[in-house]
Amino acid sequence: MPSEERLAGCLLGTALGDALGLPCEGMSAKRIARRFGRMDRFRLLGATGYVSDDTEQSALVAQALARHPGDLDAATRAFRRSLLGWFLRGPWGIGFATLRACLRIASGLRRSGVKSAGCGAAMRSAIIGVAMADDVAARRTAAQAFAEVTHTDPRAVAAAIFVADVAAACALSPQGHFPSLEAELAAAENPSLRTALHKADALARGRTPVAAAAADIGTTGFALHAVPFALFCLRRHPDSPLNAIVEAASAGGDTDTIAAICGGWAGALHGEAALPADLIARLNDGPFGPTHLRGLAKALATRTAPPKWSALAAAARNAYLAPVILTHGFRRLLPPW
Repeated sequence: MPSEERLAGCLLGTALGDALGLPCEGMSAKRIARRFGRMDRFRLLGATGYVSDDTEQSALVAQALARHPGDLDAATRAFRRSLLGWFLRGPWGIGFATLRACLRIASGLRRSGVKSAGCGAAMRSAIIGVAMADDVAARRTAAQAFAEVTHTDPRAVAAAIFVADVAAACALSPQGHFPSLEAELAAAENPSLRTALHKADALARGRTPVAAAAADIGTTGFALHAVPFALFCLRRHPDSPLNAIVEAASAGGDTDTIAAICGGWAGALHGEAALPADLIARLNDGPFGPTHLRGLAKALATRTAPPKWSALAAAARNAYLAPVILTHGFRRLLPPW
């Protein structure tokens, strides 16, 4: 089992990327540069960072794993139940496939996953990789099982498994020593995903400019775009978690999810201590905040019960931020200035 430091790094790195990328989700890189500049600080509401579905679902996965260590069936059932509760609290960050899956869970259907190749499953898989880093077969089985709660398309499932595999490689690597990832790239099961990942890896090794790589790889919420581009950013900045995350958050498209995946990997590689403490301290605390995420990391590391949290507080936060999210959405319809 990787250390509590790596587990916390993974969850907090996910949260950092999510919060930095959230205000500019869906915008082009040029529009981001004109309106915000470099996405190296929080810009949603004052100086505070707020997380969305990427972090929240990662936390729910960690909670399920902590409650049911060694029992994958029980863990995935617990995740299904918690995902329904999350949906009922009115989250403002939710993908269409996850929305449909939550409605299927609410309807009592045993199979909730839908055929979608979005990155909603991949965005929450890094913590699976770190928590189950030392058991390849169990990790890949778990990543598939958690992915299929919402996404059943082979590309989405393969992307989720790859995210878990890279997170495991990072967590098991000597701190700060970037793994080769040759085995992880070779093990990518879907041919289309494998091709996209190799392209992204080659572009990063060749020091291709970010704008050119973003155009070539793609930065949408499609699993074959988001995960390879996150790999590109991580490979370009193996020694700097912040630079990797900021680059992902500034490149346009599905910025919060791409930066969250990249941040989860970077945090698993370097640990919490290498993440920018000033930004972590400005993340909104409470449900899915830094204290909660550190508590989940400790629960996974020590095989103890996960921390308690208030669903009412989470619902209140969603209601409080809904107008802010809507305002940002409408602002995207206006000229950059």
